Amino acid sequence: MLELYPRLWRYALSLTRHRAEAEDLAHEAVVQALAKSDQFAPGTHVDRWMFRMLHRMWLNRLRAGKVRRGTGVIAVEDAGLATDQDAEQTFFGTQVLSAILALSDAQRSAVMMVYVEGFSYAEAAEMLDVPVGTIMSRLAAARAKLKDQLGDRE
Repeated sequence: MLELYPRLWRYALSLTRHRAEAEDLAHEAVVQALAKSDQFAPGTHVDRWMFRMLHRMWLNRLRAGKVRRGTGVIAVEDAGLATDQDAEQTFFGTQVLSAILALSDAQRSAVMMVYVEGFSYAEAAEMLDVPVGTIMSRLAAARAKLKDQLGDRE
């Protein structure tokens, strides 16, 4: 759980766009996972289980109307993401993350699951409760938007 928490927090930050809410959401997901640990099937992937749980908690928050306030979006530079890269790589990484955070919720979730966390299309589709084709479509649209914003960089 300790090794998984930074990944959960990063995904929660991409969903909420607010540092404090991301911390709350990731914490709540861990608490819920501990409370429901008897429901975890041994031999399956705990990360997929946790990401699915966190994503569903986020959707519940949206449905309840507790999140969409429209203010206080955190700047990428202030997110506290650790880096050990040179200045040029850090600058480009900041631009990429800013562009990802500007995507729609659905596209951002797909990008984070597949490209950042490394889940397969099928795994991401299962965690987000959508068909694999929907993941592929969201990723294609996200790539097009990112290409428009960032240009053709390696």
